[in-house]
Amino acid sequence: MTVHLPFRTEPTPNSWERSGLPAWTYRSEAVLALERSSVFLTHWQVVGHVSDLPAVGDWLSFDILGERAVVMRGQDGLVRAFHNLCRHRGARVVDGVQGSCRGSIVCPFHGWVYNLDGTLRGASRPDSFDGFDRDNFHLKPIEMEVFHGFIFLRFEPGPQPSVADLLAPFAADFAAYRSDELVSDGPSRWITELPVNWKSVRDVDNEGYHVPLAHPGLQDLYGRDYADHQLAGGINFSRGAFGDRPGRTWSVRHYIALSQDPPGLPPHLAKAWTYYGLFPATVFAFTPEGAQFYHEVPLSAGRTRLTGRLYRYAQETRRQRLARYLAQRIDRDTSAEDQQLTIWSNESMASRAFDGFHLSDLEYGLRAHHDRLRDLIPVMALTDAPPEAEIARRNAELLDRP
Repeated sequence: MTVHLPFRTEPTPNSWERSGLPAWTYRSEAVLALERSSVFLTHWQVVGHVSDLPAVGDWLSFDILGERAVVMRGQDGLVRAFHNLCRHRGARVVDGVQGSCRGSIVCPFHGWVYNLDGTLRGASRPDSFDGFDRDNFHLKPIEMEVFHGFIFLRFEPGPQPSVADLLAPFAADFAAYRSDELVSDGPSRWITELPVNWKSVRDVDNEGYHVPLAHPGLQDLYGRDYADHQLAGGINFSRGAFGDRPGRTWSVRHYIALSQDPPGLPPHLAKAWTYYGLFPATVFAFTPEGAQFYHEVPLSAGRTRLTGRLYRYAQETRRQRLARYLAQRIDRDTSAEDQQLTIWSNESMASRAFDGFHLSDLEYGLRAHHDRLRDLIPVMALTDAPPEAEIARRNAELLDRP
């Protein structure tokens, strides 16, 4: 079934280079260091939803590649983001994934006290410091934006525009889903760690060519209609419509029978699971019953943390709750299948027999992602790996070329 999309997508070229990144880029710690500085810290990262911070003093933490953030709701009701780093000795001012402060933030190391807006209320034993001016020691802010309820951070300036401009093609869809009204699904965060490079996770998730064979649940639900679409600026959209047949498996059959679209969805969102991708490693997934986001956080060249959060609608009926439970069953199986594919794919990067990628038109999203990485880190385009100690220098030389 052909569905008109309300935004402009980039067509797959008639002829294109079907190779991917060379295998050595999945194994190099020097490449990961470049990805840290040129990709992850300079591009938008989603950390949660405003509903994760319902009360004054509520906070979320977010760590990535040596940087630490805390997002907190202040006494004035505003949400702000700071480096999770005391201005005294650099200790974490909050510890854990999520929590709440009563009126102030107290560093657990030496007891410096910060207001919820990040200003320093006072240091312990201020008389022990020479010429101490607390106005010079507020928590350091981090660039933050909220898009239809979702909270984004960027640790350093980078090539992406504001979130509002970047995700403008999807603004009407997020509004139709009423994403700003979503609420956290209890302890909504999930975490999994895999012994793989983060790009192997994204390589699996960036294409639907594998759905018919690798994901029997999704194939049963929407595999006949699923399609990926690339847009300009490093965003993408995928959609799979369901309901044209009753479903063979227990979860799919009962999910289709129970699922109901919220009112006001446009035709391209009706009876569908939709996915919105944001470079480098974030996906928002919507079903009629709720939403989630998930992303990859690299820990080393060979280890990656998969994490995300789940959301639902506040006034949930019993039928919606049952449909959401079934959707999560289907998604849980899909995630386990993808994790195994990721491990197998990543293992091949160490094999002498691996000759590189040869991609289908149905995998053009993978190529588009690799192209963005090569644009930012041109050394990744080299077929043969330079010496590890020379990678940063070679990359700098390639960036300087006209």
